[in-house]
Amino acid sequence: MDKTFLLIGAVAGFLAVALGAFGAHGLRGRLSPEMLAVFETGVRYHMYHALAVVLTALIMGRMDGWLIQTAGWAFTLGILLFSGSLYALALTGVTTFGAITPLGGVAFLIGWACLIVAGLL
Repeated sequence: MDKTFLLIGAVAGFLAVALGAFGAHGLRGRLSPEMLAVFETGVRYHMYHALAVVLTALIMGRMDGWLIQTAGWAFTLGILLFSGSLYALALTGVTTFGAITPLGGVAFLIGWACLIVAGLL
């Protein structure tokens, strides 16, 4: 499983860099400053949690258990829901995508909570 999370984290990090460059160079002037800020927030949390997935892969090499595994999947789901909904909102202007964003935030919180509990046990 640690290789799975290493791969997911590496792909997510790659995509975060690519989307960040796309936002900085391809979207500036095409999106309003507010929507560009929304896109950039998606990229920032995408990269933070890509690194969290890689961290999870590294931790799995030392500690195993369902909490670590759950953290990795929660971070992955959070990237998809949180950042994905912000990308969709910024690019389409469809505000209903904003309703998905908090679900991704909850997934991020679950991932961090799992790591906290695993560290305490």
